[in-house]
Amino acid sequence: MDEQRKATLVKAVGRAIAARRAEAGLSQEAVAEALGISREAVSRMETGAAVPSVVRLAELAEIFECELEALIAEASNRKLDQAQRIAEMLDGLTLEKREILMGVIRQVVSGFSKD
Repeated sequence: MDEQRKATLVKAVGRAIAARRAEAGLSQEAVAEALGISREAVSRMETGAAVPSVVRLAELAEIFECELEALIAEASNRKLDQAQRIAEMLDGLTLEKREILMGVIRQVVSGFSKD
């Protein structure tokens, strides 16, 4: 994996950590206290300046009450992971709105296929 891809991965994981923290209604200070680290260390993880270990990711998943995979799937370029993220975005929308979005996606994919 090249350095640019690594940096992109770390930043995406950081964004996922920040998003899950916000969804859980927790401050950086609260997460830091739960982990026994500084608020600055949490901030560095969220901005991608620091790479959390697998153990730290598992601890964060426990704090946020989410699957460990949720913290790393955001960075994945695998089709199945991307499809799962799309499914999560569609969750809660009405059938009518999902059908509209499917039409838009079809048009976009068709446009990309012509390139």
